[in-house]
Amino acid sequence: MDLRKIKKLIDILEESNLAELEIKEGEEVVRLSRMPRAGLPMAMAAPAPTPVTHVHVEQHRPAPSGSAPDAAGGANAKTLPDGHVVRSPMVGTFYASPNPEAPAFVKVGQTVKAGDTLGIIEAMKMFNQIEADVAGTVVAVLASNGQPIEFDEPLFVIG
Repeated sequence: MDLRKIKKLIDILEESNLAELEIKEGEEVVRLSRMPRAGLPMAMAAPAPTPVTHVHVEQHRPAPSGSAPDAAGGANAKTLPDGHVVRSPMVGTFYASPNPEAPAFVKVGQTVKAGDTLGIIEAMKMFNQIEADVAGTVVAVLASNGQPIEFDEPLFVIG
């Protein structure tokens, strides 16, 4: 993840009342957190912005095949179709098309290339494109247009 994106994430965190922000992009994870002011409990320190005090960037390696599913995908992994699961990198509102009159970016059965836009997540009045990180055929679209999305929620399955 490049430095400009990390700086933008720091700006977003500093403008919000969030204590911590974690973003996954492909195999990279960026976690930003701020510490409460000394002597104050977190609940009292939250309204007054504090500077970002910790930035952590890590590269995740894929788990070896045959290993147990991780905690995030453990229960849902059994109910999802086979294929590569594209998960939400953030909390926000999912949109399947660029505007209400336009067709959806992708449909089940459509072939996509890595980098193709699959949908949009609106977060903090910013529209973030969700791109395919693998090439293949869309096996499932798991999110509905206008649906609130949680971090790491499965959005698409690409086979």
